[in-house]
Amino acid sequence: MRRNVRMMIGICVLGLLIGPGMAFGQDDRGEILKVRESVWRAWFANDAKALERLVPADTIVISSDEAKWKNQADVLRTAAEFQADGGKLLRLEFPRTEIQRFGDVAVIWTSYLVETEENGKRTVNSGRATEIFVRRNGEWVNPGWHTDAFK
Repeated sequence: MRRNVRMMIGICVLGLLIGPGMAFGQDDRGEILKVRESVWRAWFANDAKALERLVPADTIVISSDEAKWKNQADVLRTAAEFQADGGKLLRLEFPRTEIQRFGDVAVIWTSYLVETEENGKRTVNSGRATEIFVRRNGEWVNPGWHTDAFK
């Protein structure tokens, strides 16, 4: 797993050294954004089948206010817990999104706003995320992200 992380960091650093991100067409951008939205919505809907396909086993997740880093199993578990607690997604927005692409790696820098309801209580959370997408076997998957929350 450390080798994969080092390789990902190396790819990103190399991309930063050779230029601002490779240009890519609107189709590629649209495809990446569609997969990103699918990952978020699959988590809130506890769509384990989609999450297993889109969030690979070697995933690393860092979230604000959580000391423990997560992996695919944690992502699946927390999605199931959200739904078991009666959680519902009411609104999902990405007010600002920038994408840098380095071959088969895309880095999304984004702000997000999520409104949910649990036990009759509505909550709005917003923050920033850095999301990594990698094209594997012709499809984009999301093997890592880091989120922080606005206070």
